[in-house]
Amino acid sequence: MALTKVAEARKLNDEELAAEIVTAKQKLFQLRLQKTTGRLEKPHQFKHTKHWIAQLLTVQGERARSATTTQP
Repeated sequence: MALTKVAEARKLNDEELAAEIVTAKQKLFQLRLQKTTGRLEKPHQFKHTKHWIAQLLTVQGERARSATTTQP
């Protein structure tokens, strides 16, 4: 499974971006739960999920900063 590209996150509108962040954080929680119970089959998913969350939060931050700089 390849890492996702930040361009995919930039295609999302603000509502979809917020929903995707929540979904990714829930997935990370589920992965942690599986690791604790010993049922985790693909440990590389931690890296992929954390990477995706970081990209989503970066795009969200960029949009927030650009919104504050464009307003007088």
